[in-house]
Amino acid sequence: MIKAKIIGAGGYGGVGMVELLLEHPEAEVSALVDVENVGVAISDLYPHLSGFEDSVLVDPADPKAREPADVVFMATPDRVGMKLVPGELDAGAKIIDYSGDFRFNTEAAYADYARRLGMDTAHACPDILEGAVYGIPELHRAEITRETKVVGNPGCFAVSCILGLAPAVKEGLIEKDSIICDCKTGVSGAGKKPNPAFHFPARYDQMNAYKLAGHQHVCEIERELGLLAGAELAVTFTAQVVPVCRGMMSTLYGDLSGQASAADVLSTYEGFYKDEFFVRVFDSTAAIGSMHVRGTNCCNLVVSVDERTNRLRVVSYIDNLVKGQAGSALQNMNLLFGLPETTGLARPGRYP
Repeated sequence: MIKAKIIGAGGYGGVGMVELLLEHPEAEVSALVDVENVGVAISDLYPHLSGFEDSVLVDPADPKAREPADVVFMATPDRVGMKLVPGELDAGAKIIDYSGDFRFNTEAAYADYARRLGMDTAHACPDILEGAVYGIPELHRAEITRETKVVGNPGCFAVSCILGLAPAVKEGLIEKDSIICDCKTGVSGAGKKPNPAFHFPARYDQMNAYKLAGHQHVCEIERELGLLAGAELAVTFTAQVVPVCRGMMSTLYGDLSGQASAADVLSTYEGFYKDEFFVRVFDSTAAIGSMHVRGTNCCNLVVSVDERTNRLRVVSYIDNLVKGQAGSALQNMNLLFGLPETTGLARPGRYP
């Protein structure tokens, strides 16, 4: 069995990974580590886990937390993972980091990301940064192998936008300077820590845009789409939070570079993702919404063309806590250990 340590296990990303590992036939939790709720059973913190996973959260200094693991999930804030990863690598573990610490391969690219968050722009272990792989399997499967040591798990907005736009950019269907990403996420995307803006009376019936001066996930979107396009590009990106618990809807626009029909564009998307279990392509008549990906590792793409304006429109749906976080992380783990990447993830969710 693959022994999995989760650091930051008490947060939404941590408990999400616990939930997924419970259904994984080849992996098991070896340690749950956190700096909060130390000594508390994960099932006391999250009672739905009672009888399924009752391990106690341990402090990072606890001997249990220092035991070697095969894989370590860093469900931690920015700049935490980069301090802990060297020691875990020395102990023989593979690393999947949820934060932005290892999403970029150069110090300059990391500094651009950190600057948007007002953080220290110096990376603590640039030598490790250079060998990290960006964790969208649909685009980087060949790089996520048994030899890979560190995977930088992608941001939730980034997954939604990159998967939604990749075929159009790769095949040159849209003008590179016309891309707009209009994105809405559920409140859980802000994480578990208390914030007055997410107190029920403040959030109920409230929708708002945020980080209009520059969202950190734009760095990932522009980098990945630029690689596909073979040229630098910039996108107009708007993040919004809506009063639902989980789910993400990104409406993506781009001016068509030619006169492609809706059928032609749909065929391009279907061909691009024909072998991808977790990406499902629908035409503009499909009655698809956020509930159809809730609790799954799937990305649903509704593809349409506005013939009046000659503009592509793709609506991308993911569960921000699964495909946007723990699900992608487990998909990456499967690849790191040579397992079918659907292992522990091939489920349709629940309806309604």
